[in-house]
Amino acid sequence: MDYQQIIGIAQNTFKIEIEELMNVSSKINQNFAKAAQAIFEAKGRLIVTGIGKSGNIAQKLVATFNSTGTPAIFMHAADALHGDLGILQKEDIVICISNSGNSPEIKVLIPFIKQRGNILIAITGKLNSYLAQSADFILDSAVNREACLNNLAPTSSTMAQLALGDALAVALMHLNNFTVEDFAKSHPGGALGKKLFLTLADIVQSNLKPFVDIQSNLSFVIDEITKKRQGAAVVLHQNTIVGIITDGDIRRMLQKNLNLTGFIAQDIMTKNPKTVSLGTLAVDALDLMQTNNISQLVVVNESGDYAGIVHIHDLIKEGLID
Repeated sequence: MDYQQIIGIAQNTFKIEIEELMNVSSKINQNFAKAAQAIFEAKGRLIVTGIGKSGNIAQKLVATFNSTGTPAIFMHAADALHGDLGILQKEDIVICISNSGNSPEIKVLIPFIKQRGNILIAITGKLNSYLAQSADFILDSAVNREACLNNLAPTSSTMAQLALGDALAVALMHLNNFTVEDFAKSHPGGALGKKLFLTLADIVQSNLKPFVDIQSNLSFVIDEITKKRQGAAVVLHQNTIVGIITDGDIRRMLQKNLNLTGFIAQDIMTKNPKTVSLGTLAVDALDLMQTNNISQLVVVNESGDYAGIVHIHDLIKEGLID
């Protein structure tokens, strides 16, 4: 089999799954809307259960629901019969995912869910199955064919389950008026969360703090910049910020004059450097650097005193630059 044949197989897999997804999409009806509304109005959590490949889909959907504002817990259908059913509380809603709707574990589990009075939402490919007949709301995930060569391996069917779950999550985001800020709160370590919450105080606290006196000689300035690894040193006079010296400033000075004997910080520094407060968002500091084509910003505290330097490399390390 040559490469083109393999590529053709991959493209045909996409074609089959897209066709099946469109078919499933056309069957979304009021059951879907009522299920979404019931989850939105529920005082409890969303419990998502399944077994086998459907269980894998359930776990992914739990992660999606949690990150988009709908608290959810995965309950393995088999483990539920051996103690994990204790997860289920009175006001929780259960989504049960099963293509056949008739697997032994599902058939044993459902009566216990119904006995507790929980709302049951079925994502299933068989509308005459035990699961479908027991559910309060049915989301039809039936597909005409799997993408697999033998029409056996769950491919199109699991894709349909996943898409229906994602559609529910997105519908709930709309019902909950879930904003970008809300999303970031669930992803504080991600790039979006950092853009909305990471401040310079979070960065400079772990940085070394290079500074020299206005009268410091060039040798001391170079040593300070080298040791503190920020590519610059702030120049102070009586604890007041009066300038900044970058390694670029020193290189440019050397190009003009190879004999720097007698030069002091005051002779080399850039006066009145741009300063930002500790509370400045890192993304705003990045914008300021890019606008002014500079690599460092001097950070000050509430009193205007020198607090540290933020380097553009710090922002790259935090993932703020693609």
